[in-house]
Amino acid sequence: MRYISTRGQAPALNFEDVLLAGLASDGGLYVPENLPRFTQEEIASWAGLPYHELAFRVMRPFVAGSISDADFKKILEETYATGPDGVFAHAAVAPLRQLDSNEWVLELFHGPTLAFKDFALQLLGRLLDHFLVKRGERVVIMGATSGDTGSAAIEGCKACENVDIFIMHPHNRVSEVQRRQMTTLLGENIHNIAIEGNFDDCQEMVKASFADQGFLKGTRLVAVNSINWARIMAQIVYYFHAALQLGGPARSVAFSVPTGNFGDIFAGYLARNMGLPVSQLIVATNRNDILHRFMSGNRYDKDTLHPTLSPSMDIMVSSNFERLLFDLHGRSGAEVARLMDGFKASGKLAVEDERWTEARRLFDSLAVDDAQTCATIAEVFASTGEVLDPHTAIGVRAARECRRSLAIPMVILGTAHPVKFPDAVLQAGVGRELELPAHLGDLLQRPERCTVLANDLQTVQDFVAAHGNRGKPL
Repeated sequence: MRYISTRGQAPALNFEDVLLAGLASDGGLYVPENLPRFTQEEIASWAGLPYHELAFRVMRPFVAGSISDADFKKILEETYATGPDGVFAHAAVAPLRQLDSNEWVLELFHGPTLAFKDFALQLLGRLLDHFLVKRGERVVIMGATSGDTGSAAIEGCKACENVDIFIMHPHNRVSEVQRRQMTTLLGENIHNIAIEGNFDDCQEMVKASFADQGFLKGTRLVAVNSINWARIMAQIVYYFHAALQLGGPARSVAFSVPTGNFGDIFAGYLARNMGLPVSQLIVATNRNDILHRFMSGNRYDKDTLHPTLSPSMDIMVSSNFERLLFDLHGRSGAEVARLMDGFKASGKLAVEDERWTEARRLFDSLAVDDAQTCATIAEVFASTGEVLDPHTAIGVRAARECRRSLAIPMVILGTAHPVKFPDAVLQAGVGRELELPAHLGDLLQRPERCTVLANDLQTVQDFVAAHGNRGKPL
């Protein structure tokens, strides 16, 4: 399998090199040169497989030529292990819970950090270990998080011998549980940085650092954000998993996806293009609604970033949207580069009407404010006794307002455990105290370690250079 850049000017790479490269050298994102496609009979034959075996079937084509089947199977068995000593707390790994007639929540929060990011980042950490040991190489992970990626990345990569981890989050703009899940994971190779800015500031510094890595003095940067293809690849699996539980591929399924950076819903788009019958994908977002403005009116314009009760979606610019633009423009790197250069200069982007119409055949969208989010949490609790986190609640609201057919199963991606967002649950008036799972029971008492830095690229890069290599300057 070869991978090409969405901007067309970077060399094609194999999976191993794409995993370690993250962002392409021309500023684009890597995508498969040719997407694998499965027959309906092939997909149907996977019904009833354990999650790790399904993951092998779906992801094997993407890693072909870079890792042996035996090694990949072993990594997947470890990644998606369940039980007392396993990674995931639920035997089904990603169970479905019914909310209403033909309406389901896919619970993606049974991993160690209680968020969907565990599905990809537990795998990413093991893949990095595999390839870095083979190459005898050491790398620096530099990531930005709006809440959940950071703890999942640290949890997934903390045991990697050849990795130093630097995760930036916006200072005072993540929930206390989200923050502590990062800052209480202590190790010589773990560094949490609180930036005096917003998530987009953090993300821009990551992109700028990938573009010019001279400050690392020869060490390589690796991305853990969803710009890294391995993140997207792992998320494709649970779309197949959910559909197979609900009668797929003999019947189509619709999905409502809480999304800020467009990675999770892009994985669903790929699953559909790989042969899974997906009738509708709903972009569910909060007040920071750049994706909704594009899907509803062909306006992808920067706007003011607003803090909300769903901080993981407090994102002004959705990095993975570029991957969809690449497909909408006939996979023309030159066209995407032109669009992204224009967007960088003006903060505005629109596509030709026929390309936007093509996107709307599959995608719908809704922006949900904090009041509506709380109302949905309260409504679902009153009717089912289930407590939703604010991101999942936005997914439910969008599903109910945008659903095209009641006859088609609607799956809402449950992206996080509600205990991570007690303020939203409290504001929703849910009269039930939420308890952290046993493995996080003492989280609020654990010591923290975090460095607050100014919103300045040079300051951050100097910190990384001074503290890499397990506390020794690079």
